[in-house]
Amino acid sequence: MPLVKNPILPGFNPDPSILRVGKDYYIATSTFEWYPGVQIHHSTDLANWTLLTRPLTRQSQLDMRGDPDSCGVWAPCLTHDGDKFWLVYTDVKRKDGSFKDAHNYIAWADKIDGGEWSDPVYVNSSGFDPSLFHDPDSGKKYFVNMLWDHRRRPLLFAGIAVQEWNAKTRKLVGERKNVYQGTDLQLAEAPHVYKRNGWYYMLIAEGGTGYEHACTFARSKDIWGPYETHPDKYIVTSKDHPRAALQRAGHGDIVETEDGRTYLVHLTGRPTTQARRCVLGRETAIQECYWGEDDWLYVKNGPVPSLWVDLPGKRDESKYWEEKRYTFEDGLHRDFQWLRTPETERIFNVKDGKLTLTGREAIGSWFEQALVARRQEHFSYDAETVIDFSPTDERQFAGLTAYYCRYNFFYLTVTAHSDGQRELLIMSSEASWPIGNLNTPYVPYVQIPNEGKVKLALTIRGNQLQFYYAVLGSGDEELKKMGPVFDASIVSDECGGHQQHGSFTGAFVAGEERAGCLC
Repeated sequence: MPLVKNPILPGFNPDPSILRVGKDYYIATSTFEWYPGVQIHHSTDLANWTLLTRPLTRQSQLDMRGDPDSCGVWAPCLTHDGDKFWLVYTDVKRKDGSFKDAHNYIAWADKIDGGEWSDPVYVNSSGFDPSLFHDPDSGKKYFVNMLWDHRRRPLLFAGIAVQEWNAKTRKLVGERKNVYQGTDLQLAEAPHVYKRNGWYYMLIAEGGTGYEHACTFARSKDIWGPYETHPDKYIVTSKDHPRAALQRAGHGDIVETEDGRTYLVHLTGRPTTQARRCVLGRETAIQECYWGEDDWLYVKNGPVPSLWVDLPGKRDESKYWEEKRYTFEDGLHRDFQWLRTPETERIFNVKDGKLTLTGREAIGSWFEQALVARRQEHFSYDAETVIDFSPTDERQFAGLTAYYCRYNFFYLTVTAHSDGQRELLIMSSEASWPIGNLNTPYVPYVQIPNEGKVKLALTIRGNQLQFYYAVLGSGDEELKKMGPVFDASIVSDECGGHQQHGSFTGAFVAGEERAGCLC
């Protein structure tokens, strides 16, 4: 089998849930506050993946207006019971502090793409990152979830619970039982259950989402426990190997190929700079596994995750490195997302080959901002856009941003002075991290003619970001530098404005507009 380099889903693609149906593999990943909800990629060889769909597309399924940064859709679980696809997900409305408002839902569909996913059924709000296990022998379905106990300090994580879920009544039934508390690494969450050779196996995440992260494995002869922990405890982790290429390894799921090989997908991070900042966020990697004679699962060459893995397919690297040019003749390209709102007509429309943003609230709003973005998937890249914008008010902005969250972004914007003269300025929260106060103007503004389209550009080379601009139709259309070289590593998980284990997304490059006055 050919060697393929990790990660298989680069950029912000955390918390993978993997599924095989026939010859087709699917991975669902978290999208947090980015809309539409849940990314599902497709592959036939585990090496080459294509973004297939984002199933949570309408207000009856998901409305995240008001969800803070790194809240929203957490840790989807994608399964198939031989008849339907099932999707379990959490919509987190609050995460900081002792209380968490984490609402769990189940949706389903006959077809994963091309068909309509159901409106979700509310399950409970007892924890986050749940899964749905379909017992192949009894035919019963079990809702498996971590328990969040706001009274237990400082840990708050109370163990993994199992309860039957009735697909006909669409309700939890019977007793809920706390079946497994994890190991001394603590923070047990994100459970998945499997059945093999008469054993119920449970894979959980422990150690938080930072550099202590791990996948812990346990098993029992009964779904209700007791569960014994794997003799090695953690089947994949980088926590004791700070020089490993893949860090933050944890939160995984298992899949078997048609010919009986076993693989584990897991989230990972690739830190840069001496500060170990993951500008690409948490990505999805894959590891080859094997079952030992003791009926325990082991990661090949583990528990430290391998950078290179034997997979059934050979990856087409040309697609990974190809230049992307986006036009809007056929609508908004699937690579793009926006923040929180299902009412897209209020923030953008695509017509006559153009993307038009309708200015709403300021960049960093948790409710309604006109921002359309795509993920950063490479450590170095160039981005350009042409905007047609004639502001008359100093409260009106439109431009290009390297964006992580309301606390961390760099924003080159076309705006106007109070006298109506059009100008360029850069806004940034860099110098005030982690407080998140906006520095504006961060560098002296540049006056530009009041008429004419403007090309805005940025380059990122590792941890260095440089903005550029050109006024089209001016006779001098060569891109000129705007502002100093900024520290691009600020746009990362580690600088997301939260405490440790609190920032979960990744860097985006985006077009954004603010109206300033909506009267």
